[in-house]
Amino acid sequence: MANKRSGGGLTGSQQAAKFLGVSVLAGAVLAGIALPVAGGIGLAAKGTVESFDEIPIDFKRPPLSQKNQILDSEGNLIATDYYRDRTVVSLEKIAPVMRKALVAIEDSRFYEHGAIDLKSVLRALNKNAQEGEVAQGGSTLTQQYVKNVFVEQAGDDQEKVAEAVQQTIGRKIQELKYAIKVEEELTKDQILENYLNITFFGQQAYGIEAAARRYFSKNAADLELHEAALLAGLVQSPSYYDPVNYPDRAVERRNIVLNRMAETGAASEEDVAAAKEKELGLKVSKPRSGCITAVDKAGFFCDYVRRIILSDPVFGKTEDERKERWKRGGLTIRTTLSPKAQKAAAEAATSLVHEDDPVAASVVQVEPGTGKILSMAQSRPYGLDQNQNQTLLNLAVDNAMGGSSHGFQVGSTFKPITAAAALEKGISPSFTYKSDWKAIFDKEDYKTCEGKPSGYDDWPVQNELKSEKGTWDMTSALGMSINTYFAELERKAGLCETLTMAEKMGIERGDNKPLGANASVTLGGEEISPLSMAAAYTTFANRGVYCSPVAIEKVTDANGDKLPVPRTTCKRAMSPHTADSINEMLKGVVEDGTGERAGLSDRDNAGKTGTTNDRKDAWFVGYTPNLSTAVWVGDDVGERDGMYDITIGGTFYAKVCGGCLPGPIWKTAMTGALQGEPVESFNDVHVPRGDTDGEKERDGDREGSEDDGKPGDRRPGDSLPDITLPPGVIGGNDGGDDGATTMGGDSGGTTLGGTLGGTIVGTTGGTTGTTDGGRPGGNGNGNSGWTAQGQDGGWGPR
Repeated sequence: MANKRSGGGLTGSQQAAKFLGVSVLAGAVLAGIALPVAGGIGLAAKGTVESFDEIPIDFKRPPLSQKNQILDSEGNLIATDYYRDRTVVSLEKIAPVMRKALVAIEDSRFYEHGAIDLKSVLRALNKNAQEGEVAQGGSTLTQQYVKNVFVEQAGDDQEKVAEAVQQTIGRKIQELKYAIKVEEELTKDQILENYLNITFFGQQAYGIEAAARRYFSKNAADLELHEAALLAGLVQSPSYYDPVNYPDRAVERRNIVLNRMAETGAASEEDVAAAKEKELGLKVSKPRSGCITAVDKAGFFCDYVRRIILSDPVFGKTEDERKERWKRGGLTIRTTLSPKAQKAAAEAATSLVHEDDPVAASVVQVEPGTGKILSMAQSRPYGLDQNQNQTLLNLAVDNAMGGSSHGFQVGSTFKPITAAAALEKGISPSFTYKSDWKAIFDKEDYKTCEGKPSGYDDWPVQNELKSEKGTWDMTSALGMSINTYFAELERKAGLCETLTMAEKMGIERGDNKPLGANASVTLGGEEISPLSMAAAYTTFANRGVYCSPVAIEKVTDANGDKLPVPRTTCKRAMSPHTADSINEMLKGVVEDGTGERAGLSDRDNAGKTGTTNDRKDAWFVGYTPNLSTAVWVGDDVGERDGMYDITIGGTFYAKVCGGCLPGPIWKTAMTGALQGEPVESFNDVHVPRGDTDGEKERDGDREGSEDDGKPGDRRPGDSLPDITLPPGVIGGNDGGDDGATTMGGDSGGTTLGGTLGGTIVGTTGGTTGTTDGGRPGGNGNGNSGWTAQGQDGGWGPR
């Protein structure tokens, strides 16, 4: 309220200023020309322009914030997310009665005047001058539209919002300038359409389409007279006339609009009278925004997609640009999520682990050859209510994308990566190693990629059971998950080579840092996300080619224009023969090894169990030629207790293991996701065996089983492969350089790598070398004869 004298009137100077303001503004209205700065009447006030001529003229229609829609691979809606609940619609999709109601109450002469209704402005200015304050607006719909644009552009900045709505003469002149320009470039119907799409109607509803859905659960095109009058009445003060909280006020305001429609001829007296008799007729739809609304428990995948758009430079060079794009909305995001796979994963994640259990389960699936993430689910529901066991922590992904701080130790699921590095180096699967159930290794033997020792102290390694002692080859060591064998295999293959193979397969720590150069990496001591492991195992399924995981297939903006999206990057990590051999060996894990309970009976499948120290993490990662799935179970909160003497999903476990809990979850997820999918087979390859005598008893607490007999590798451990040898293979000189040419080798000579006994002389790639002849109980037997100088073979198919 302006200052007044004690007698109630304005001072002489105040009266002069008001008169000047009225005159100047009226002149601006009449002339539509530029005005100089006039600080005394508010033209230079904070939030106004410094010069009338400097006001931008590109004001036809700013980008309006709308909903972002996230769809699955088949086009079904997963969830919507929005900064402002708005769906922009054309005027043809707005009921004519709605248009008439708004014009009648807000600007009945809208189609008769230009940018400014001179009669209304002069009447308002006179009233304001008499009151000593802005008591009446007199703004046209065009001017109101301009003001709403300022508010839209202000966003959440309350200071800018206040500037946009301040009632100063300077602000009014600014609105007038824009209104003149808008009227020059848009038709009246275009202005009305823009107005109806930008205006706030309360209850988080922006634009008439969102308002119609919010209050009446219908489209704007279907609004009836009494409904249209109610919504038109909200424009003046959405909070004061809120029909949900203040129905009496809303009815009173609605009837005012109806009366005005009758006065202007926008509706007949009879229709208005009938509309007044009706109740409000609300059918309120609650706002549903964000990933908490996702179907099929896909909230975590939805959040992952949102984070991709906020973090990937393809959607904007800077973080602010990407945030603005998401906030502006209007994006339609078609993702890689398979509805069938997602339903299967969601069912599997809660099949054996309940949402209120002390531990949680995570399931994530990736398609080999494309990197497409087909599902992402976990036993905890997505949300903020911890009393309902909800969480926003995505257990499947790395920290940068909303996952845990570091990831989870992967245990023995890392061993196949060491095996792949060994095969690539030329070490045969028939390589055997004899040990007691525990052994001591020297960390100095494990060199980093800088050529430095990983440490200078002893590294004690033990197998899980005291009965696990004897001689193992690569196949049996994978099937029985023998720690001592893989400690020796990593030493032989090289720590650097093992880390390099992991990097080629896309593996990094859950905190987005490279794997540590520690000898224990082969036993799964590094913390990695389930998504990273599922994607890594697709390399085996895809015959040696790793494709980085992707979640988005297509994005269009509010205008329907396509935007660039992140693409998978595929690269060869290992030879096809190496991948085929790993597949063959890991088939044994699910056929009669630690993952026997997880095996699928209707198609080729392979995988590996993993259980970490103190059983804080239990894993099963496995695949078919067309699907890779990682399952993790563990404590996701608190001190991360070990899973001993624990009830999970209503079942008591003395000791949780990778094969006895994650394994069956994996089987459920794979069975559902692959239902009706083509049955594909791994490339058949013969994997040579070493002469093994490892003990196979188990006491029920090992990975994969709870019965007494340990189902190890039951295939015979022949010292020679079951193949027919061509003449001169053993002891011959056909390969040159005192070597023997083997099946799949080259003329440079590659030894068979495992004879009935004694020592043979041979070459690998033409270089003379001596190998131990496969002595039962010997260390490091039969190493040569696997690969030779880049050839993609070594052992032909059976």
